[in-house]
Amino acid sequence: MKKVAFYTLGCKVNQYETEALKGAFLEKGYEIVDFSDYADIYVINTCTVTHLSDRKSRQMIRKAVQKNPRAVVAAVGCYAQVAPEEILKIPEVNLVLGTVHKNRLVELVEKVLRERTKINAVASFEELLEFEEMPLKLAPGKARAFVKIQEGCNSYCAYCIIPYARGPLRSRPLEDVVAEVKKLCQSGFSEIVLTGIHTGAYGQEKQDLPKLADLVAELFKIPELKRLRLSSIEPQDFTVELLDVLANSPKFCRHLHLPLQSGDDDILKAMRRKYTSYEYLRLIETIRERIPDIALTSDVIVGFPGETEEQFLNTYNLVKKVGFMDIHVFKYSPRAGTPAAKMPGQIPEREKERRSLLLLNLKEELFKNYASKFLGKILEVIPEEQDTEGFWEGHSDNYLRVKFSGNNIKRGEIYPVKITEMKEGYVSGELVNS
Repeated sequence: MKKVAFYTLGCKVNQYETEALKGAFLEKGYEIVDFSDYADIYVINTCTVTHLSDRKSRQMIRKAVQKNPRAVVAAVGCYAQVAPEEILKIPEVNLVLGTVHKNRLVELVEKVLRERTKINAVASFEELLEFEEMPLKLAPGKARAFVKIQEGCNSYCAYCIIPYARGPLRSRPLEDVVAEVKKLCQSGFSEIVLTGIHTGAYGQEKQDLPKLADLVAELFKIPELKRLRLSSIEPQDFTVELLDVLANSPKFCRHLHLPLQSGDDDILKAMRRKYTSYEYLRLIETIRERIPDIALTSDVIVGFPGETEEQFLNTYNLVKKVGFMDIHVFKYSPRAGTPAAKMPGQIPEREKERRSLLLLNLKEELFKNYASKFLGKILEVIPEEQDTEGFWEGHSDNYLRVKFSGNNIKRGEIYPVKITEMKEGYVSGELVNS
């Protein structure tokens, strides 16, 4: 039995696709092993969102080669899609497959095994205009299950390489999403996370397709569904209809990730974002009116070309005003082929680092402000893993990381936990005996 090892970089979509690919190999009789183990085949699911992602992808490819120089090494995913020639320069790489026709991976690996040939299987998006099904064929053994509902993005923000790596918007048929969620719930998953490249744009490629609000409303009808979480939603896609559906269901996890990127209107315009800082603030106010205790998280880019100190401070002050529970801070990374890479006023790395650190310090303060509201309160927590001291760690519905202890705890079940203490980046609590 040949052994296959996977390494996944990047977003939740990549994680979902890796699980689907593992299932395809298992179905063909392969054994899945840890990436640190000796394997006959190594699959690196790459990311290209920043230049650091590219570098990390190459590092993991070389690490696989070191583990077994005779192994079949396959690079798949976003970096493979946009830069196959770069990857093929690494002599030991046997197969490059981008984000199109990933379902062919097992077939192509077996061809390499037979013929010991080098294959560039990266295809254009013109070959795939519909959503490519990659159904999960196995339970990944985790507490939460990710379900991919769409592929691609039509936004073309000035800094972003992802539309070039993932192609145009393609939505998964509503009935297929519902069927997969039902299956996952029936197999014991307490929480389902809807994910995609541009999740909020679900159904927007055609006027007569169901939209995200319609899909979520259908999912809430599934009796076995306990919790539903949405991954990143672009502000312009967050509709009144969606808010109504979410606010009226106890199954909705009180957490939304709404990428801000900048709090300065001129920078937002240069980024080709589709909202102003005022519109973003109004959206936050509207959401909080309907769901008061909701956790809001976001992405922020510092050092976009031409960003002045005043413009950065506009972002800093807006982040503080919103009071996010958490923010992901990215230093702008030029991506070849994107409009921003050619813009004047590129910011020095040292200045990007300074601005990034200021926001990271603010991030700690914001977390404490949000988490402190729940001291003494009971939150519903799904345990995901146990540490060396026997404490369980998981997430509440409002995405607080919670540590607690207890006997006969089962991964993936929902437990009431009374929050007693605030720590750095998480809270701890006591199991409430029902």
